[in-house]
This record gives sequence, structure tokens and C-alpha cells, in this order.
Amino acid sequence: MEQARAHDAYRLAVRVPEQPGAARGEHTHVEAPPAPPAPRKPVVQRSSVRGQVLDALRAALVGGDLAPGEVYSAPVLGERFGVSATPVREAMQQLAIEGAVEVVPNRGFRVTERSARELGELAEVRALIEVPVMLRLARSVPASRWCELRPLAEATVVAAAGGDLARYAESDRAFHRAVLSLSGNQQLVQVADDLHRRSQWPLVSGPVSGRRADLIADAAEHTALLEALVARDLPVVQSLVREHFAGAGA
Repeated sequence: MEQARAHDAYRLAVRVPEQPGAARGEHTHVEAPPAPPAPRKPVVQRSSVRGQVLDALRAALVGGDLAPGEVYSAPVLGERFGVSATPVREAMQQLAIEGAVEVVPNRGFRVTERSARELGELAEVRALIEVPVMLRLARSVPASRWCELRPLAEATVVAAAGGDLARYAESDRAFHRAVLSLSGNQQLVQVADDLHRRSQWPLVSGPVSGRRADLIADAAEHTALLEALVARDLPVVQSLVREHFAGAGA
């Protein structure tokens, strides 16, 4: 008798709650939990295409393949790059935000005509931001950290020697980003890089050509700047950076 009572108590303790209709002896059907939604297909390919087109357009702007003042349509540029017009429009919209082109309704995008005065203003703003930061870094960053940036400086020298404007523009920005990154201020790096990129678009006079000697001299300033930073020679650092920006806006 005691065993029967214990058995009944156990059944009551572990009993699963009855479903509607179970008391009437009806068949109980337990609903299975809904299946999780199928994962969306990644849009990496579209983002990748847009990014590649954006890089190609930036290189064309720096190299002068897209002339200032000229209007280019997305379909025509799409044929040039072997893609549809959609990623070209998306990339051009980004360039419009950066100030490299402007939207021409029902026609396409006009390459911005940058005057020497505007480039000079950009160089002045860059100097106001970067010179104090570099002087502060020159006082605190150990020589070993500056030596780590030598490959980036050498990359600008190689690009300048080859006369590759697009490659030089990218390596030039990479060097300056690396220097400013030592400040630990990513907002500063982003703002300075945006100003730097804007200063690289061609002048109103057309594509930059025959400036190989200027590029080589500009790249040499990177190497000289590193030497001054390693030596913590603050007057030379300040002079080199100001001259560097003055040359960029000339």
C-alpha cells in the first residue's frame, strides 16, 4: 500500500501539464517551436563592387583621368568599369559628400574644379591640425615607434619615383594616418585624412602631369620628417611639416 501511494505521488510530481482535450481522452498534439528564419544572403558582393568602383574613381580623379569641370554619367562610367550604373551612382554619391564631384540633375556628376586658393586653404587647415599634434608626439613617442614607420615613408618614395599619382596619393595618406594614429585620437585621424584626401584632387587647370620631381621631393620630406622625429628636433619637425603642407597647396 505504501509503495502504491509513493508511486502515485511521484507521478503527480513529474506530470506534464495536460493540454486542452487531454482530460477527455483526446489525442494531444504539442506544437513544435517555430523554426528560426533563414539567414539572409550576405551583401558582401555588392559592397565590394561599390568599394572597388569608389577606389577606381578616386584613382581616376587623382590621376586626372576624370577632368575637372566635365560631367560624367553613371551608365557610361559603368561600361568603363564593367559594372552596372548602380554601384557607380552609389560611389559618386560618396564622392559628392567628399566634395570631389557635384550632382548635375538628369545628367550625372561634374568633377569639382579646385582652385589653387582652395587647395591653399586646405593646406592651411591641415597645418593647424597636424603641426601641434606632431610636435606633441615628437616629445613623447620613443624613437623605436618612429622607426616602425620607415616602410611607409619608403613606399611614398617608390611611388614617387614611378610617377604613379594614384599610388602616391594613397601611400602619402597612409604615412600621415600612421603618424597621427600614434596620438590615439581616431576622430583626429579621420578628420585629417578627409582634409588630406580633398587636397589631392587635381587643380582647375586640368590633370596633374610632369610632376614627378615634385612627388620625389615631397616623398623625401617624409623621410626627413621621420629623422627629425627620431632625434626629437622640434624646430626641424615644425619647419618640415609646414613646408610639406605649403608644397601640397602650391
